[in-house]
Amino acid sequence: MNKNIDSNDAIEIAEGIHWVGFADVDAFFHCNVYLIVDNGEAVVIDSGSRNDFSTVMLKIMRTGTNPRSIKRLIYQHHDPDLCGNIPQMEAIIDNPELKIISHSLDNTFIKYYSVKSSIQCIEDMDHTFEFSSGRRLKFIHVPFCHSPGNFVTYDEKTKTLFSSDIFGAYDYNWSFYSEISKRCQKCNTIRNCVVTGDKCQWNGMLEFHRQYMPSTKALKYALSKIEELDISIIAPQHGSIHHDDDSISIVIKRLNALDSVGFDHFYEGMQI
Repeated sequence: MNKNIDSNDAIEIAEGIHWVGFADVDAFFHCNVYLIVDNGEAVVIDSGSRNDFSTVMLKIMRTGTNPRSIKRLIYQHHDPDLCGNIPQMEAIIDNPELKIISHSLDNTFIKYYSVKSSIQCIEDMDHTFEFSSGRRLKFIHVPFCHSPGNFVTYDEKTKTLFSSDIFGAYDYNWSFYSEISKRCQKCNTIRNCVVTGDKCQWNGMLEFHRQYMPSTKALKYALSKIEELDISIIAPQHGSIHHDDDSISIVIKRLNALDSVGFDHFYEGMQI
């Protein structure tokens, strides 16, 4: 399935949901940006860095979306790889109805990106955004994964989870859709795949979570909230998209099994 995907174009991953990110196949790390279009209304999730702006906006327009129809920019935390292009997005959208949505703890920092639009806090919105059609996005607060205000976004219509940095990965052997499958379920190899010989995608996820999630407890709490959802697709901000039951089940199970994350991993390596 990955062989027929052209990541130079926008890619529809579910009804009304388009991946509009920039995939540098020669890079170690890249960011995913998502556009949701419903009945002529559009929102963008984690719009990306300044450097990626032209690529992201071109892909948005290639979906047939007029930038002025974008009503909300959703930022699941405040890092520059998500928020760096806010001024450019605001300028080309040029819509007085545009609003920025994040958690209050992240909005404290998002204001420093020269934001002109009004800012909404998910806590003041009952953790929900609703399109005029009734389609709902649900915001779930998963603190310290990795920012204090970090949240994930769940599209109730397609059961798509936009998971922010959770399920993110360094791009070892990157593919648009994850190649983690049922054959990986009992495999303990995390360097090279015993079947393909390629670098194991799980290894990239393991390293990313150990380095960027603050603690084991924070990650396990986030996963406990995620496991309450009925998920068809996991769309992370970094790495590959998980779009089948086997891939989703395996990555949740393996991340739940990690016992040395963030400061815990750092502390265990210290000579005290």
